[in-house]
Amino acid sequence: MIVASTVASTVETPVGDLSLAVGPDGVVRRALFGPVDLMGPDVPVVAPEELPGGVVDALARYWAGDLAALDEVPVAQPGGPFRQAAWAAMRSIPPGTTVTYSRLAAMAGRPTAVRAAGSACARNLVAPFVPCHRVVRADGSLGGYAYGLDVKRALLAHEQARV
Repeated sequence: MIVASTVASTVETPVGDLSLAVGPDGVVRRALFGPVDLMGPDVPVVAPEELPGGVVDALARYWAGDLAALDEVPVAQPGGPFRQAAWAAMRSIPPGTTVTYSRLAAMAGRPTAVRAAGSACARNLVAPFVPCHRVVRADGSLGGYAYGLDVKRALLAHEQARV
C-alpha cells in the first residue's frame, strides 16, 4: 500500500532502472524494475537523492559488493499472514544462495503450501529488497520472475549464487 507523503524515484542499476516508492519514514512501499509512472499518478516523483531513508545508499552498496546492504532497508507491503511469513523468510535467505519453493513454504511455516509460496513470490511488490529472485524450482531451474529471467539471472550472478 502506498501511503500519503510517499514519493517515488528511479535509480539506475546494472540490470535496469529500479523505480521506488518510499514513505516519509524511509520504508520502501514499492520497488519495480520499470518506469516510475507505474507507481501511479498520485505519487510525486523526486530525484533519487531526495528519497527518504537510506535506500539509495543501500542500493549503491549492494551493487558495489555489500550484498547484505538491502537487508537493512525497511519494507512494507500488504498481504495476509502466510505471505508476510513468506516475505520474511525470503529476507532470511543469504545472498549467494537459493532455496526451492517447497523450502520457502517450510521456512514460512507451511511445508505443504508450495503453490502459496510461489504466489508470495509473484505478489512481491518490493523486489529486490524481498529477494524472491533467490527462490528457484525443485529441479534447480529458475522458475519465473516478474521482471524477466534475464534480470533474475543477473541478480543471482551478481550475488554469485549457484543455480
